Amino acid sequence: MEIRLDGTHYPLETLGPGRRLGIWFQGCTLACAGCMSRHTWDPAAGVPTTVSEVLALWREALAEGTDGLTVSGGEPLQQAAALAELLTGAARLRDEARRHEGSAGPRTPDLLVYTGYEQEELTPERRLALSGADAVITGRFRVADPTRLLWRGSANQRIEALTPRGAARYAPYLDRESTGRRLQLSGGDGRELRLYGVPLRGELAEMERLLKRGGVAITERSWRP
Repeated sequence: MEIRLDGTHYPLETLGPGRRLGIWFQGCTLACAGCMSRHTWDPAAGVPTTVSEVLALWREALAEGTDGLTVSGGEPLQQAAALAELLTGAARLRDEARRHEGSAGPRTPDLLVYTGYEQEELTPERRLALSGADAVITGRFRVADPTRLLWRGSANQRIEALTPRGAARYAPYLDRESTGRRLQLSGGDGRELRLYGVPLRGELAEMERLLKRGGVAITERSWRP
């Protein structure tokens, strides 16, 4: 099945516990004011690939001992069929790897999905697309409702466990505030700087000021119209 992505990154360390494979879906009509990822809104942008190719990356991450998979965007539920196939395949590969290793303990990698839809907007069809996930973080980003809650951009966003594994993994983090870094940087090809994570209010503007002081000019910003 075809899937359109903004990109992937491993290891991701700022969107969920541990070292994870991050997958960003392309396309989002929710268009939250203040979103730092406006470049993921256009459903025709990004890179077309297949679920099988993405699962090959997950298989590699599992072999390296990954702690989990994080799916964000964009809005993953706006490619619901591809999301369902990805999560089902990722869970199958995860469980096969655990059986092969003879271990299925509490450190079994978990599958986490970010969605901008509120919990009450998760229709049966959307719930079905999420059925392979262990946990979901729900809710629009609200720029006027900042928070220090771990892995969340505004105070309305909630972590919901969908499986016993998700409940065990995320129970310690439901009300925990972040104390370490919230952003992870990747230099790409030297012309593009990618940021992974959820910044605090004012953090991106401060980064721009510091870069400018150092003689680095940012010509395009994904968080500006």
